Amino acid sequence: MEKRILEQRWPWAVAAAIGLAVFLASFVEVGDWDRRPDGTVEDIAKLAERDDLNVLFILVDTMRAEHLSSYGNKRNTSPLIDRLAHSGVRFAHQTAQSTWTKSSMVSLWTGLYPVRTGVTRFDDVIPPEALLAPERLRKAGFHTVGLYRNGWVAPTFGFDQGFDVYEKPMPTPLPPNVKRENPTVSDKGSDQGVIEAAQEFLRVSGHDRWFLYLHLMDLHEYIYSAETAVFGGRYKDIYDNSILWTDETLGYLIETLADLGLLDKTLIVLSSDHGEAFLERGSEGHAREVYRETTEVPFVISFPFRLDPGIVVETRTQNVDVWPTILDIVGAEPLEGVDGRSRLPEILASAKSNSEAADTIAISDLDQNWARRGMEPLPTIAVIDGPFRYVRTHVANGKKVREELFDDRDDPLEMNDRLADEPEVGERLSAVADDYYTKEPSWGEAPTREISELELNLLKALGYKIE
Repeated sequence: MEKRILEQRWPWAVAAAIGLAVFLASFVEVGDWDRRPDGTVEDIAKLAERDDLNVLFILVDTMRAEHLSSYGNKRNTSPLIDRLAHSGVRFAHQTAQSTWTKSSMVSLWTGLYPVRTGVTRFDDVIPPEALLAPERLRKAGFHTVGLYRNGWVAPTFGFDQGFDVYEKPMPTPLPPNVKRENPTVSDKGSDQGVIEAAQEFLRVSGHDRWFLYLHLMDLHEYIYSAETAVFGGRYKDIYDNSILWTDETLGYLIETLADLGLLDKTLIVLSSDHGEAFLERGSEGHAREVYRETTEVPFVISFPFRLDPGIVVETRTQNVDVWPTILDIVGAEPLEGVDGRSRLPEILASAKSNSEAADTIAISDLDQNWARRGMEPLPTIAVIDGPFRYVRTHVANGKKVREELFDDRDDPLEMNDRLADEPEVGERLSAVADDYYTKEPSWGEAPTREISELELNLLKALGYKIE
């Protein structure tokens, strides 16, 4: 098995390294790639019957939903993503299960909340007994390939389960007209290497049935070019510049799919692990709190055909729903006993303007001491139910608890605490949080491993402070 994987891996990996210089030198406007046929809601329901359907899963690290044009940004930050959303499905209210990558991604892949994965600390590892979505896809006959740049999803933490090939492309220096503005980041790679490796894989093996996962990091690092520096120079502006850069970078991959005749055979899924804060409450970045700015993420599905109009699912959904939904769409075996559920029924109902599904109670959970060795857990949790967000935060080393309640109907930015005005709602959602913490990890306590100083330094290069 290993020999076969290596034989498949190296041709396109080497070609990717050679071709990257050409890619960097040819960053020009992509053409009109969308040559997909028109489709209907009936075609969505029939996708599970197809044996030629591929899945491209794009995870854009640190993508806050409302900074995309299709999610309400008045700036034109994401024309390609918007085009996919407007001709496919956009989930309008998507919640990430954590605001730190490793914990969030384990929940996404397994469909389980962090308390049930047990992976909440920097040295936790996904146990071999865990069932990840790629394992279901491989069993269904997909050739599974993952390309990542974030060290928190490295195979040493168990994220390679279910993948035939899972690797981090070699870093390539950025050209002079490209800037990296995240002051805490010292990593030297870029997503262009991931995209080029993906393109070469598609050219070599694209006509097999495949699942391709790309974990992109340029937005996390606030990378942009002179051409995408169109929104200003403030921190939040640079973030939008970087979204546009990422959107343009993705355009080359979509163009390749079209040129190879694969676009009408591919289900494209885009999501994120968490958002980003811009001093709304005095802090910036992520992996610290569970307010809306770091938990509201995009979720877009683009089909191998165009819908006109596209579908918008307005009910509250979560990242634990992503893979139950995709596995249902492609007809693969489901993940069993999970906290998420397939949203295919809501997609079909929304397409018929007959959506009656009630909002899900969504949860986002973070151990604020995830990066501190030897420290006791310091949990913070958000419970979202309809317009309400209840946030419980342990402060002062766990000696005090701060509770807040927000109502987005008259406070869309969720800045005004309404707990004193709505005590019954606060008590009800507090009980949900209490019940959440009674759950046990599905596979027992997560194993841990010693992380070398070299690996710690590589993780710190992403901007994380590990004590």
